Amino acid sequence: MPAGSIRHIPNLLTMARGIMAILFFVAISLYQYPAVGTNWLLIATIVFILAAATDFLDGYLARRWKVVSAFGRVMDPFCDKLLVLGAVVCLAGPRFVVPAWAEAGHPVVLATGLMPWMVVVMLAREFFVTSVRGVAEARGMQCGAKWSGKAKMMLQSAVIPVVMVLLMAAPPGDHPWSEWAIKGLVWAMVAVTVWSGIPYLAVLPTLMRGGESTS
Repeated sequence: MPAGSIRHIPNLLTMARGIMAILFFVAISLYQYPAVGTNWLLIATIVFILAAATDFLDGYLARRWKVVSAFGRVMDPFCDKLLVLGAVVCLAGPRFVVPAWAEAGHPVVLATGLMPWMVVVMLAREFFVTSVRGVAEARGMQCGAKWSGKAKMMLQSAVIPVVMVLLMAAPPGDHPWSEWAIKGLVWAMVAVTVWSGIPYLAVLPTLMRGGESTS
């Protein structure tokens, strides 16, 4: 186990992720599709990638050094959700409307391919899982993170910056292949997000019976 201030590095990385999430929101709010403030979208993409990297690094170091803390257990998932869910809310906002699509009555007018219902579904998954885990742990049941949840986080952390890179390199309003690529990535992200919440449905019967444990 590391000594001194080095032991606090995982928690510092978690805090840094929260700060970078805020910087991401500021940067992306200064962009307007397709070409207003493009440099800000690039900055937002870089900040997001760095923030997502800290998610994997802080957990790895905490487990390796055996310094998992109550602070980390609370703030790590909070900062994860702040970054990812905040990002999808921003990407589903009016700054990504494709003017030509809107004028032509295109069924999807956002260059990101995200629709409001997709954001609602992703938010609902997080609320549901957090509620189930909270009740389960309050009853002394084991209900830790599932591997499907980790896969979900990895996919979200990859899809979001890739979509932003495609918006800059090949605006979907001008490149049909980019539109379909973005749609495919976004639908896959939403599908995996929903799938990752299914294992927690199995916990509900035990919770309703007041059971003692679940794996």
